[in-house]
Amino acid sequence: MQWDVLDGKITSWIQFMRIAVKLLFSSERKLCDQVFHGLEPYRETCFSEVTGNSVTMLLTFGESIAKSKRSPEKLFVLLDMYETMRELFPEVEIIFGGKPSASICEAVSGLTQRLAQTAEETFNDFADAVEKDVTKTPVQDGTVHPLTSYVINYVKFLFDYQVTLRQLFGEDEMVEPAKSQLAAATVKIMAALQTNLDGKSKLYRDPALAHVFLMNNIHYMVKSVRRSEAKDVLGEDWVQRHRRIVQQHAQNYKRVAWSKVLQSLSVQGLTSSGSGLGNEGSMSTGVSRTMLKDRFKTFNFQFEELYQRQIQWFVPDVELRESLRLTVAEVLLPAYRSFLKRFGSLMDGGKNPQKYVKYTPEQLDTMLGELFEGSKPKTEPRR
Repeated sequence: MQWDVLDGKITSWIQFMRIAVKLLFSSERKLCDQVFHGLEPYRETCFSEVTGNSVTMLLTFGESIAKSKRSPEKLFVLLDMYETMRELFPEVEIIFGGKPSASICEAVSGLTQRLAQTAEETFNDFADAVEKDVTKTPVQDGTVHPLTSYVINYVKFLFDYQVTLRQLFGEDEMVEPAKSQLAAATVKIMAALQTNLDGKSKLYRDPALAHVFLMNNIHYMVKSVRRSEAKDVLGEDWVQRHRRIVQQHAQNYKRVAWSKVLQSLSVQGLTSSGSGLGNEGSMSTGVSRTMLKDRFKTFNFQFEELYQRQIQWFVPDVELRESLRLTVAEVLLPAYRSFLKRFGSLMDGGKNPQKYVKYTPEQLDTMLGELFEGSKPKTEPRR
């Protein structure tokens, strides 16, 4: 069956199981006791024969689920089934307490144990499945990968089943949350996710985008953990350590993406060996006009190329997006203002100065404010 169809049938089975035990079999027990009062062993034999096929039909479906191929999405329905069977078992023991029905009690107990075993094996498989996820298509804009959101939501759901998982693992209620098997598994799952994301980042040809991708995904992990019960398990140290990793990727992005642009605004290499205005365009300041034109052209080309590319990248978290823009603006705008103040006027006397000095600092600031929107450019680069 397709998973969505099977999931619906499991939900129905849980409902039917409750109705069958709490209403149908319970009422049948009362009716049988009234009709066959004092007529042993016929009372128990009759009850067993009347209910046996119905119980078998319900348990057969449960057995087929418990024995089916394990997959991560089945864990929570397995836990739901296990919870239901565990909750109903005391009533089953009372209703089917007669000797002819002993096999039914054994079958219910056996299914409960098999559901527990399958759920525990599925739970233990998850971290390995995360680390071995082989999706080879990178998210083009460097945003949060579907695997990341899936794993984080999965972990959140696990904490909704804390009590059931403790029962499953046979843990004492006095065990501290941070020392539970759920805690150990959460740490393992998060480490597996990070290992997988590191591998996926290597699929990007642009190393700057790889850093944005890792920054986005680890930030999503940190933010989600801080807002969930997982924080009590992973601890504040885990949160702070991974926040530093986010900041490190932001700094690495800035260095990898913008170092060449900043280099074009450096004074180094502009000084001419001569002074005075010569045939090659050297100016009395000792700066070669030809080299200066090349620098402005280089800056314009590199900046426009980065703008066109990075406006299509996406940083979904608003605060992180603004912080990353500010990180770039804090190094680029002062460098550009200084370069423009020192050499911009020297281009005024030449032909078509606007061809070289294409942007004011304010225009650059506006364009930087459009980065990481995951959209088409809003500002058309000047020609």
